[in-house]
Amino acid sequence: MLDFEFKNPTKIIFGKNKIASLAKEIPAKAKVLLLYGGGSIKENGIYEQVTTALEQHEVVEFGGIPANPEYAVLIEALKVIKSENITFLLAVGGGSVIDGTKFLASAALYEGNDPWDILAKPIRTEIGMPFGTVLTLPATGSEMNSGAVITRAALELKLGMGGPGLFPQFSILDPQVIASLPHRQIANGIVDAFTHVLEQYVTYSVGASLQDRIAEGILQTLIETAPIITKDPGNYEAASNLMWSCTMALNGLIQKGVVSDWSIHAIGHELTALYGIDHARTLAIICPSLYRYKIETKKEKLAQMATRIWGINEGTSLEKATIAINKIEEFFRSLGIATSLKIYTKTYQMAPELISRRLETRGWIALGEHKDITPSDVEKIVEMSL
Repeated sequence: MLDFEFKNPTKIIFGKNKIASLAKEIPAKAKVLLLYGGGSIKENGIYEQVTTALEQHEVVEFGGIPANPEYAVLIEALKVIKSENITFLLAVGGGSVIDGTKFLASAALYEGNDPWDILAKPIRTEIGMPFGTVLTLPATGSEMNSGAVITRAALELKLGMGGPGLFPQFSILDPQVIASLPHRQIANGIVDAFTHVLEQYVTYSVGASLQDRIAEGILQTLIETAPIITKDPGNYEAASNLMWSCTMALNGLIQKGVVSDWSIHAIGHELTALYGIDHARTLAIICPSLYRYKIETKKEKLAQMATRIWGINEGTSLEKATIAINKIEEFFRSLGIATSLKIYTKTYQMAPELISRRLETRGWIALGEHKDITPSDVEKIVEMSL
């Protein structure tokens, strides 16, 4: 196992009707900016629960943060923070709203001239404006980590940021919110969390047995929960297991002491930036092809996955690894998610060269746990995904 440090200060408040406890988590004299997305929270009762809980607080609202949180929209929210002298941010939404709030928490205290530098340079956020979250869509794990990804459509870029100043002070997780979600969002959330685990697990062994077992537990839980929750989003037990699995998939725990990959995400972000494809679906497109392309260096962990997750005990490591990749792809497709790029865009023929060139231009010379996936390799992986 590799050396590591681990600290996660986010308080999790999990369970039914926990939104009512919101007021106790925010300082009484705080001036709160309530941030949300397209307005679905006003249709499913969450908005009413939040505003009722905060009726003794001074609250300003900012809605309209889109999926793949858009920089231009966030800059408008930043203006509100400064003009209204906001002192606390509250994200009510899924990963996009929470990621956008993290950018605002950083930008609100940033002393430079251009907030874009936080993403473009990037600049690590040591201290941010305090914020909390009310999770409405389990997927990204952003409710319990310090990372964020922001899109700037004008530049066709999707960039990451982070730092210890961007952990939420608290996150409220009420699994009942899943009952009102459409199938597409639930399926996307499952794939997102599943791939988060894969990026930290399907690399090579460093003898971190406990991290492997926890990662496998999350994967198994997602596989077992998926058919239940997609058929019946109101199943509270399944919703609870899905929500907590998504949080655990990316709160830092299973990443400590091991080697991570994140090349699937790096390539997937380019697909989103170019074509506007849902984040989770870009992961489903790239993951099987990347694993097939890198099967020699990943075969031992994939074979381990085949044995421990699907009970495949016969065959060589390469044979079991091949089965594991096929099983992953079958799982994605069982959720109604296509794994071929051509399903999502008519200009897919241009994608391999475009993405490899974009990564090379931005200095992404080598991806993967071995730093051996070059732009040329990326081009071949994307071609395999067509």
